[in-house]
Amino acid sequence: MGFFTYDISKYPPAHMVALPLVLLGLSLIFLSFNTLTTGLPVDPGIDFAGGVGVTVFTPDSKEVLEEYFAGFPLRSVGESINDGKYMVFEQLDEEQFRALTARIEERYPDAGIDQIGETFGKTLQSQALLALLFSFAGMSVVVFVAFRTVIPSIAVVLSAFSDIVITAAFMNVLGISLTLGTTAALLMLIGYSVDSDILLTSKLLKRKGKLDEKLEGAFRTGVIMTTTTLTAVAAMFVVSSLGQIIIIRDISVVLLIGLVVDLMNTWMLNSGLLKWYLTASKGGVK
Repeated sequence: MGFFTYDISKYPPAHMVALPLVLLGLSLIFLSFNTLTTGLPVDPGIDFAGGVGVTVFTPDSKEVLEEYFAGFPLRSVGESINDGKYMVFEQLDEEQFRALTARIEERYPDAGIDQIGETFGKTLQSQALLALLFSFAGMSVVVFVAFRTVIPSIAVVLSAFSDIVITAAFMNVLGISLTLGTTAALLMLIGYSVDSDILLTSKLLKRKGKLDEKLEGAFRTGVIMTTTTLTAVAAMFVVSSLGQIIIIRDISVVLLIGLVVDLMNTWMLNSGLLKWYLTASKGGVK
């Protein structure tokens, strides 16, 4: 267990929180710019932007499909098992949709066609946003009730907020769209972030002993817990990638990014703020 150690005495709080805060600031700027240009902080998938999804089973390659549908706004082509292909087209008007349907039936008569209207997509957008806001608000209330102390509670909420913001920025960089599946992954990250941060905060505030010893014990438990979860999610990513299950692959990528970001925010941002709070308050360090 000697590997899982964390010598907090080496670093002052200002150094610990610097990197997480810089990444948080850059991510906020990036997401704000994306919101101004596209209307959403993360590039919306067909669930939220609307469009046409087409599922076909064909040995035709991605390049062949792109050439065949060159006259239509084809956004992406995903590949799955058993020669499955999933094509996503931009929002089409009625005439374009009829032309696309005819083009599909001409060569792929057994294809499955799903159309999501722009109005329905915007409804899903608002519902997903409300889900995120309510989850975050509920988490914040629980944290403040649990600790009844301003600074530690703010540290937990800030860490969870930073997890979501930085992960969303990485989603943009990696080209992962915001869908119902990846929104669910972000909701899961809120719960996991709060879990790891409450573990840290509870051990530092409610247990007796020296600050360094309490933090080392919390770090050992937290890293083991996060490493176990990372291993499970990594296995899910490998299996979904090999099977070309796109939605599961995207969910696992978001979770992998979020868990790594949470390690940084928990053990640098949150613990740095807690160290500052405990060393500054009278009787905070025993």
